[in-house]
Amino acid sequence: MTKRRVETRQRLLEAALAVFAEQGFGRSTVEQVCSHAGYTRGAFYSNFSTLDELFLAMWEQRSAEQIDRMRTAFEAVERASVHEVGSVVAHLLQAVPLDEEWYRVSAEFTAHALRNPDLRRVIVDRERAIAAASTPFVLAALARVGRTVPDPDALAQALVAVHDGTALQCLSEPDNPAVWQRRIDLFTHVVTAYSNESRERS
Repeated sequence: MTKRRVETRQRLLEAALAVFAEQGFGRSTVEQVCSHAGYTRGAFYSNFSTLDELFLAMWEQRSAEQIDRMRTAFEAVERASVHEVGSVVAHLLQAVPLDEEWYRVSAEFTAHALRNPDLRRVIVDRERAIAAASTPFVLAALARVGRTVPDPDALAQALVAVHDGTALQCLSEPDNPAVWQRRIDLFTHVVTAYSNESRERS
């Protein structure tokens, strides 16, 4: 892919996020995205066939960025003196910051995908891929505080559920510190519930 095409794709992705967040995914059009990016429809269709494909490219990019953040956050665990689950959760939450713009867009696309069997399968596959790439960081960090996880898949699913549920609460009341603290507490309880004390620490 040429440098120019890479730049075009990136501008389209950035424009799409802004348009989707403002207009709503279901009400957005290719023309709106192109206008925001400063391109013609030809530029769009030389990179994406549909708005669905564009969103999935956006999701893939953000997922890669999140995994990079997670790697950085848990590398800090290796350098820091961590002794309990709360410290692991603190590093985990650094890797998954809340972004209201992205939450609005992804929530709408998820609802859209649930009406489309093919898209539903794509979402399931990508969620599993993200979990597979990120779970090892959590397991390694927990090992450092003397905990093992009998069922990593169950822990990953539980963490996604906590993140999605508390994200809505925190974004609805961004200035309420109690809501944010409950998010931290719930993550800590879930990680503790899905892990066991081990005899030796790594």
